[in-house]
Amino acid sequence: MKGRVLIVAGSDSGGGAGIQADIKAVTAMNGFAATAVTALTAQNTRGVHGVVPIDPAFIVQQIEVVLDDIGADALKTGMLHSTEVIGAVAGAFARLAPSIPLVVDPVMVATKGAHRLLLNDAEAAMRDVLLPMATLLTPNLPEAEVLVGFPVRAEVDMHRAAEHLAGLGAKAVLMKGGHLEGDRVIDLLFHDGRFERFEDARIASRNTHGTGCTLASAIAAGLAQNMSLKDAVARARAYVRAAIETAPGFGHGLGPLNHAVTIRPG
Repeated sequence: MKGRVLIVAGSDSGGGAGIQADIKAVTAMNGFAATAVTALTAQNTRGVHGVVPIDPAFIVQQIEVVLDDIGADALKTGMLHSTEVIGAVAGAFARLAPSIPLVVDPVMVATKGAHRLLLNDAEAAMRDVLLPMATLLTPNLPEAEVLVGFPVRAEVDMHRAAEHLAGLGAKAVLMKGGHLEGDRVIDLLFHDGRFERFEDARIASRNTHGTGCTLASAIAAGLAQNMSLKDAVARARAYVRAAIETAPGFGHGLGPLNHAVTIRPG
């Protein structure tokens, strides 16, 4: 086991996304996952049915005690829910872990269901407070549109959005192109002023619940293991694809991945 990842995110009672997916992904990468839970959700493959937020002071306490005792080699955020939570988490990171790589997955809306996982009034805090702290930001296209304020519907838009987000302070941006039309999936990694392009055939599957959480946590594990950003992204993408291809088919909606699949752990 190599690399400690502290994950600050919400819980998914269905086990396919959120903290549960994060822990499984980091473990599959041969890393150690610690957590600070930000919210509880009543959730299954059909959607999010309820959310109970955790008090920001208690979220910070979770971060403090983990870093004080176990430490971390990488940080990862998922569902942060509110302006108050974002401010508390960002403040804790700035005070306790300013030099630890941070992967920010800007979770905003559940793929299925009516519940927003980031309140409308917290979007500015995500963009202005947490985004500038990110070693890597991993938005899907709808999330990128909210953050940049213009449509992101084609690959050329992905380039523009990545550069815009980097201009807002993110050190690197992984634009996830799963929402693009077509039979190919294109992801763009923008870092150090250049783009890395990843392209694969689209997998026809309903078992895609938690792909964003899983990908970001697998990348964070790679960074915790001192992999280069490009290699961490490439390994994480391969892991997610294998996890989709071998998914167990549970549930009646968007099913969970096979997080137990292994891909050359670091």
